[in-house]
Amino acid sequence: MRILVTGGAGYIGSHAVRWLAREGHEVWVYDNLCAGHRQAVPEGRLVVGELMDRPRLVETLSAHQIEAVMHFAAFAAVGESVADPAKYYQNNVVASLNLLEAMRATGVNKMVFSSTTATYGAPNRIPITEDEPQKPINPYGFAKLVIEQALDDYRAAYGLGYAALRYFNAAGASPDGDLGEDHDPETHLIPIVLQVALGQRQNITVFGEDYATPDGTCIRDYVHVDDLSSAHALALKQLQPGTALKLNLGTGRGQSVREVIDACRRVTGHAIPTLVGARRPGDPPELVADSRRAQSVLGWKPRYMEIEETIRTAWRWHSSHPRGYAG
Repeated sequence: MRILVTGGAGYIGSHAVRWLAREGHEVWVYDNLCAGHRQAVPEGRLVVGELMDRPRLVETLSAHQIEAVMHFAAFAAVGESVADPAKYYQNNVVASLNLLEAMRATGVNKMVFSSTTATYGAPNRIPITEDEPQKPINPYGFAKLVIEQALDDYRAAYGLGYAALRYFNAAGASPDGDLGEDHDPETHLIPIVLQVALGQRQNITVFGEDYATPDGTCIRDYVHVDDLSSAHALALKQLQPGTALKLNLGTGRGQSVREVIDACRRVTGHAIPTLVGARRPGDPPELVADSRRAQSVLGWKPRYMEIEETIRTAWRWHSSHPRGYAG
């Protein structure tokens, strides 16, 4: 299949591109490189462009005879979305709608959408099933929910086939050690902790230790980036015009912030000093996936179930690329 991957130069998108290419798909990447990396894209497969540039999108979709789109391109920092919601509504909502219109203009009627657990907000029950009410508590989650609704409206009106994959905390790196996480600034827990182990930071700040959890710190479900990639590929195979898939992707196992830091200490052998700070706005206490529906519908099963195994792949990347792709 001929697939366009928006945000394919970014962390999750680049891993999905590699996965799809290994399965024999013809993959093209559309990315403005504001957060992605040219080095993460296979040579000759990158189209540099903005999602708001509809003529360029239409030209790209037409020129490469694209049959399906995987849409990863988005800003994804919860705290930043609270501080600057306009940035998130413009990029994650308006630009995504522009992409949908470019697809409609060129007859592309399949999309796999990178959604998020943040659409659930602070859930009533853990683990979270797809039947949990979606009540986001930050602009990032709400922007993703808006696009989920738009996808369903496009399905009903125009016959779009889509999968909205609500994944939990992406983590890890390619086992090969040549693709990984490189954000500036970095906001994700595991790479920040590993930067302390590398001597690039003096310590890690734990944001809040008074949550209603066993050790007082937030609990998250860390799903390996390659497991996410495999789920996207499986969802693509099932898409038909006019159909919808809405699925959670996670391991079903929660790890607290302190448990992740302790696992990083074991993997790296570093003491990793910690400080305690105030809670961050928009952080729910606990988010853990119930992914049984994805496993049943897609035949998907995450391979990386132990947090230390996931951290080892991340450590392999960060220790061999201490300056990220720039190194």
